[in-house]
Amino acid sequence: MPLTDTTIRNTKPGEKAVKLTDEKGLYLLVHPNGSRYWRWRYRFAGKEKLLALGVYPDVALKRAREKRDEARALLAGGTDPGAARQTEKLRQHQLAAESFEAVAREWFERHLASKAESHRDKVTRRLERDVFPFLGRRPIVEIKAPDVLAVARRVENRGALDTAHRVVQNVGEVFRYAIATGRAEVDPTPSLRGALPPVKHTHYAAPTDDPAAVGAILRMFDALTGYPQVIAAVRLLPLVVCRPGELRVMRWEDVDLDGAEWRYRVTKTGIDHIIPLSRQALEILRELQPLTGHLRGGWVFPGGRSPLKPISEAAINASMRRLGVDTQDELTGHGWRALLRTFGHERLGMKPEVIETHIAHKAPDASGLGNAYARMRFLDERRAMMQRWSDYLDQLKAGAQVIPIGAPAAA
Repeated sequence: MPLTDTTIRNTKPGEKAVKLTDEKGLYLLVHPNGSRYWRWRYRFAGKEKLLALGVYPDVALKRAREKRDEARALLAGGTDPGAARQTEKLRQHQLAAESFEAVAREWFERHLASKAESHRDKVTRRLERDVFPFLGRRPIVEIKAPDVLAVARRVENRGALDTAHRVVQNVGEVFRYAIATGRAEVDPTPSLRGALPPVKHTHYAAPTDDPAAVGAILRMFDALTGYPQVIAAVRLLPLVVCRPGELRVMRWEDVDLDGAEWRYRVTKTGIDHIIPLSRQALEILRELQPLTGHLRGGWVFPGGRSPLKPISEAAINASMRRLGVDTQDELTGHGWRALLRTFGHERLGMKPEVIETHIAHKAPDASGLGNAYARMRFLDERRAMMQRWSDYLDQLKAGAQVIPIGAPAAA
């Protein structure tokens, strides 16, 4: 006779386990301690087997019968329900091991290990705060574009549009790693192109509050490989603090190594400008001169394909990205100008007007002498300033984090 809920409720535990039989092999086992377990008895390949279907009352009588019927359907199709359950458990365990968070943390270890610490921390915090709570436990293979967009929209709705774009970027990086390691087949993030409003960047990235990060980036520059002229450009830029577009078109005819000066016309402002060259800057240029000084184009940093053209506009930032520097969020080639402004004034006590004359290439001219005066303005002070700046960068590279205002420059 089939079981009823009333029969189950009225059955009291005894000294021994009590079996309440339903039908089609289903029964409820009532233990002396009061626990009640659903079991289904079946035969497969000539052997009698038992399948656990849950605990009463969490699994009610109706649901127990449904689970039994589902198992019977598998059996009718030639599948052992018990083996099928073990296979499903194994699959779920594997999916848990391949959850988005699990794959992302593996990506952290392999992809971010060589990146600057500040960059690693930003990416890790971003995913831990904005992604893992919503997608972290889900199997990465099951995550689709709408799921990623929902996460990005939450970030956008709190007014952090730039972070929302970076969330999508980082999620895409994790997916591409998952694809490369065979745990996903499709990266959903390209489908989100245009789904978020564009970000209007108002400044160039630079770690103006983190001298240690600057030191770490300078140390990373020592590991740069590739064309020697590109390596030289990346290392020289922090020492001359000009616009990257001006550095890439530097010509040997404009460089006076003996006089320690680089003279050129700034196309952005239309003025003539002089950049004093520190001892460190001269060292880089003297090492490069035998390699590029004799080439027909006359470029200090000729392109890799033709000496008649300079390196590309993207070469410096591309090299920094190859090292692991995030040029969108951490430091861009233009960012050295912001660093000189901030560190030079706040940490080294340099005069703002001297700094601005050097990096802005345009300062108010009350003398009436025009362009000739502008390029000579504060030249002696700027010469001392750029040597001190280069020494300061050497100190940061060596591991110093704070240098008090007025501290002597490194020898």
